Amino acid sequence: MPWVVIITGYILGSIPTAYIAGRLLRGEDIRRMGDENSGAANAFRELGGKAGITVGVIDAAKGFLAVLIAQASGVSHGFIMITGAAAVIGHNWPVFIGFRGGRGESTTIGVLLLLIPKPMLVLATPAILVLLLKRNVIIASAVLFAPLSLVSWWMGTSVPLILYSIALPCLVGFTHLIRTRPKVLPQVNKQTRV
Repeated sequence: MPWVVIITGYILGSIPTAYIAGRLLRGEDIRRMGDENSGAANAFRELGGKAGITVGVIDAAKGFLAVLIAQASGVSHGFIMITGAAAVIGHNWPVFIGFRGGRGESTTIGVLLLLIPKPMLVLATPAILVLLLKRNVIIASAVLFAPLSLVSWWMGTSVPLILYSIALPCLVGFTHLIRTRPKVLPQVNKQTRV
């Protein structure tokens, strides 16, 4: 039963919201547009504000719903956290579109909003302000995620959830690193002299 819940979380996370929006609104693959990322930020830039916000809300809902299903199924707290991580992994490496998805900020927010709501809500206001002023998702994510473990500790959150509040954003950071590597250009072979 726990593994069914985890797989369900992964499948929910794998629903490629930005990809679907790109196909519906432009008839194009969002992964060939902008920064080639299948996430809310790229959808916002390439498909418009309404589409980007809608994608972000749905992506957050995927994480929220995965954890909600896990909680309702009666599995242990550890399996609930694994299910949340599975939803983020599904978003980042979705089975439906060749394992090339987004970076996971919105889905991570959805997961953490249900598991540690008070710390998330405390940090939501400064993160949103930074997003509106700087228009930079990476900086806003840092404002939200970097102090999250400290705020969680200050608010009396359990140790496993404090560690989880570090680990899950680290998965987002890892995806940022591997998705923003510079593309290696092919080298031009020089003609050798005879």
